[in-house]
Amino acid sequence: MSEVDAPRGRTCSRTPCFRISRSRSGRSRALRSVALLTSGVLVLPVLAGCTSEEGGSEAVAVPADIGHAGRNQVEQGGTLRWAVDSVPTTLNAFQADADAATARVAGAVLPSLFTLDQRGRPQLNPDYLESAELVDREPKQVVLYKLNQEAVWTDGREIGAPDFVAQWRALSGKDSAYWTARNAGYERIENIERGKNDLEVRVTFARPYADWRSLFSPLYPKETMGSPASFNDGARTELPATAGPFALQKIDSDDGTVTLVRNPRWWGEPAKLDSLVLRAVPRDRRAAALATGAVDLAEIDRGVADRIAVAHKDTGGGSGPGAASAEAGESGGGAQQERSSGEEAGGDGLLARERGDAGPTRFSSDRTALRGFVVRKSLEPAYTQLALNGESGPLADERVRRAVARALDRRELAETVLKPLGLPAKPVGSHLALAGQPAYADSSGALGGQDTAEAQALLADAGWTREGARSAESGTKAGPEKSPAAGSPAAESPAAGSSPTAQSPAAGSPSAQSPAAQSPSAGGSPPAGGSGAPGASQSPPPAAGGARPGAAGAAAPGAGGDDKPGAARPAAAPLGSDGDKAKPEAYRREGGVPGAYAPVGTRAPGRNPVAGPLGKDGKPLSLRFVLPSGPGSEVLRTVGERIRRMLDGVGIRTEVKKVAEDSFFKDHIASGHYDLALWSWPATAYPATDARPIYAKPEPATDGSLLVEQNYTRVGTDRIDQLFDEAVSELDERKARDLMKQVDARIWAAAASIPLYQRPELVAAKRDLANAGAFGFSAPRYQDIGFVKAKPAHGAGPATAE
Repeated sequence: MSEVDAPRGRTCSRTPCFRISRSRSGRSRALRSVALLTSGVLVLPVLAGCTSEEGGSEAVAVPADIGHAGRNQVEQGGTLRWAVDSVPTTLNAFQADADAATARVAGAVLPSLFTLDQRGRPQLNPDYLESAELVDREPKQVVLYKLNQEAVWTDGREIGAPDFVAQWRALSGKDSAYWTARNAGYERIENIERGKNDLEVRVTFARPYADWRSLFSPLYPKETMGSPASFNDGARTELPATAGPFALQKIDSDDGTVTLVRNPRWWGEPAKLDSLVLRAVPRDRRAAALATGAVDLAEIDRGVADRIAVAHKDTGGGSGPGAASAEAGESGGGAQQERSSGEEAGGDGLLARERGDAGPTRFSSDRTALRGFVVRKSLEPAYTQLALNGESGPLADERVRRAVARALDRRELAETVLKPLGLPAKPVGSHLALAGQPAYADSSGALGGQDTAEAQALLADAGWTREGARSAESGTKAGPEKSPAAGSPAAESPAAGSSPTAQSPAAGSPSAQSPAAQSPSAGGSPPAGGSGAPGASQSPPPAAGGARPGAAGAAAPGAGGDDKPGAARPAAAPLGSDGDKAKPEAYRREGGVPGAYAPVGTRAPGRNPVAGPLGKDGKPLSLRFVLPSGPGSEVLRTVGERIRRMLDGVGIRTEVKKVAEDSFFKDHIASGHYDLALWSWPATAYPATDARPIYAKPEPATDGSLLVEQNYTRVGTDRIDQLFDEAVSELDERKARDLMKQVDARIWAAAASIPLYQRPELVAAKRDLANAGAFGFSAPRYQDIGFVKAKPAHGAGPATAE
């Protein structure tokens, strides 16, 4: 499934810059994937422990779907051709433009001391470590690594302390000659030394670091990390030594391939494959690549999954484990998927259109070829959220943000995307972990669930009423932007047919790849969005039978706007401040009661939806809703249309603007030219480290801009920052987990990021391919991937990995 992931990196508000600079904690963050982005008063009296009834540790992770087979069932030899979005621009995972392909290569050829299991928990990797233990907490934290005595680089040298030291010095942030994109954790190390022998490495920390297991994965040889020249330039195209089940043979940019071959010096279980070829295949060409046999494994979107299902349907068979149903539409509940540009719904429509283009012979051949694939599915370790830009305009008022959140039926939105695929359709309840992870707890109760009356009461308290809209002039809109500023990104439509860029897994880029979380310079931006200039449309009244978001053309909603980051907004008051105590009891209580937020003399709204738009001082309440326009983002547009209708129900207008995917982040999200937007963030096993830049309170820069790190909602609090700092330094895992729950509850209460659903992961795989597919959280075991042995001659049908 292709969606949009957020870029990672320190970003300036109101300018399209992606400047990588040191954060206030002494670290900088990567523009990386994965694939996945306060002012105002937080008004809940007790946030820690505001847990939904659906949350808690009972939530179960969806298992990986990889066609598991024992090594004795897998053939020795063969080549796997694996589709990636692009050839990696660098092999150095610690550089800003590292992407999903970089991570794929690193995972196969370099040491990872800890890898993730199916529940997203870090597990010691016995191929490299005999043990790794926290041996001292006082006076300083000390971790002792005992290395596998057989672990060697491809040049024959043992993996040891010199490699750890070189990587620490390169990533510590103390030497500016190293162009690093992230330093988290390494800047806390005080010393690294050899232990009792060459197989022991002692790491002493100057400050406690709870996420120490995240360090040295991947681990590069000292030859790569030992000098700025080799780090900055040499590692972009070659690795002098590797130490994985595969070794790097060559990168062919002209052919769009990276070739890995079995490592003859590998000491562990030998790789089953002779070679693994990563082939760059754009998302919109994956179906053709599968049909022609150019690739054996490819992440795909719902449309391609439907085509595979239809191909199997002709023979009366399913499309294998995790096949996507060709019967159900994208919008869930059997409803037809909403598609842009008049696209036909369902696999038959897609195949029929291709048949018209390529002729019946090619159509029949492609369908036959697609029968050789199965669709494997799981939930990707990433979630899609609705982001609310709280820097200025109506959403600078926390009450309006909360009203938007409480107008949403998150379960319906999750079912829209996941139910047709047969995947669990529960809305995500945490910003910091996903279902099945030990740290997962549903803290959405800190904000409250869908409640139209509460949303209306919040809006009335903020001064947005029907009476306030009656004197509005036609076409006047509320918000931070008054009129399009010449040359501003929001005032100009991106050129049609923009060139594609890398995208994150399942988002069309790495971890967007997506993580993910992706930026144009980090391999995380989504692929370019189709032909035709993007447009915008003001939300019409709710339409019966389902609107088609892609069918309406539109007028651009104004751009330019207030470029002053410090524009007037309600003064922030931390929890427990006098400002918070002054709130009415019903306002501070979770959920509140209808009418509790309205000023004296204001009639509480009824339970029925608002019959018209709301306004204040003659200006209608209208929000710019920015969505990507490309062919890989149909799901986001479908979800966006449903959100538009839900907001209409409480009197909030939305002006939907569809923009080219390659400009979505750079020109709109990073620069702050949006009110509402949908994108994805990757989940992580180390949220205290990785999530902090996403929710850190923005800081004013000396030039008047706002340094937001990855907090593209521009909403944060000092208390959230403080809790993150406490959690990342807490070595007691239970206490650290409790601190993260407190952080999450406050993020919910700020109502700037509303998690909606965990993204589906759909992967097309050859029927006989084993131990590869939809990995979910778990890391691939590259040495186990291969093709199942052929069945005896009397067996029925081709061999298939279960």
